Amino acid sequence: MALLGGALTFAEYFSSFPSFVEFRAAPPLNRMRFAACFAMIVTLSLLARHPLEPTGLTALIHGLGMQLGPVLAFEYSPVQLIVLMMPEATSEPSLLMVRSAASLSYVLAALTIAGFALIIRIGNWPVGNGAFNVWVNLPLFDPTTGGDVVTRLQRDGRINIIAGILLPFAIPVLFKLSSGVLDSALLTKPQMLVWLIAGWAFVPASLIMRGLAFLRIAELIAQKRRAAYADTDALQTA
Repeated sequence: MALLGGALTFAEYFSSFPSFVEFRAAPPLNRMRFAACFAMIVTLSLLARHPLEPTGLTALIHGLGMQLGPVLAFEYSPVQLIVLMMPEATSEPSLLMVRSAASLSYVLAALTIAGFALIIRIGNWPVGNGAFNVWVNLPLFDPTTGGDVVTRLQRDGRINIIAGILLPFAIPVLFKLSSGVLDSALLTKPQMLVWLIAGWAFVPASLIMRGLAFLRIAELIAQKRRAAYADTDALQTA
């Protein structure tokens, strides 16, 4: 899967024509997504390695997770829901490991979202990198259908943000409801812990960042429209 993903990414970025990857020419959005996913996987791998082969680095990650766990596992929080979805027979060390993993991933996701929001406002993304090409950066978005472009982008942006906010709460609930099909005890296995918790944190963060990007593009288009209308009014007055 990793090789397939790498091949698809290579083909997309070295092709003259876009296919399905959004914001390919609007850095650093996709770079931040990749960095966040990479950081989550590495961090959780070090955390899962600590009980087996402890080192100074794994001890640091483990200690950080143990500090963040009680802070973020407050009532009805996503971290607490992740812990509550575990089977009742789960051992205390496994529960603490799951809580630490969820806390670390959630913090990394929140930092990534906050960083992208700052880049939008302070770095004037995406126009800070030059002109924004809708066809290249939004290849699956057809501006000629479905009504007003600004309205559609705003709607899609809000939907993505809402979905990203709700998913960390919804995923543990769905796991619990489908306990006969999906076994939450898989999180006690190190490999599954790393990938499932990373996905639980990364996918919602990616959706929120996508929503913020859509709202930003809608804002830029609306600004250009207002400027064009102002120029037209000025010409008519003259």
